[in-house]
Amino acid sequence: MRSSTAVFIRKKHKERNRGSLKPRKRVLGVDSGEQRTGLAVSDPLGMIANGIGVIRSGYDVRIAEEIVRYAVEYDCERIILGFPVNMNGTIGPRAEKVSRLAELIRERTSIPVETFDERLTTTAAHRFLNETNVRGGKRKAVIDSLSAQIILQNWMDANRESERRQST
Repeated sequence: MRSSTAVFIRKKHKERNRGSLKPRKRVLGVDSGEQRTGLAVSDPLGMIANGIGVIRSGYDVRIAEEIVRYAVEYDCERIILGFPVNMNGTIGPRAEKVSRLAELIRERTSIPVETFDERLTTTAAHRFLNETNVRGGKRKAVIDSLSAQIILQNWMDANRESERRQST
């Protein structure tokens, strides 16, 4: 009796999780900053975000074109821009700049563009680099890409949790 129950439970578990590990297109995460714009991309399963580098900031049009180029190169189905909401929930000048960047990207591609609350992601990136003893030039080279990676990972985790709640 026990063995048939265990087989039934394993079979139900496999059926429930069968579709969740299907390869899908990637998602591009973006952390727009004053000096640099960090980029990250999801793995094909949509489970893990990986930093892929930075774009040196300049004209917003050039940054938008570079973001679209990366999204096409990595075959992304969506672009997620970190949206710097103030701690009190208000929208400040940085968030308005990100909104303008999102519009510039939308004008250049049919890939859907979303913003995602990025509060405390740069703080989390600095904390991680402190704990791993990354200093000096190395730190500047990775902080923006790491922030984009955290934004994207948070978005994927929230999206996965939302999908899980809808399926139950």
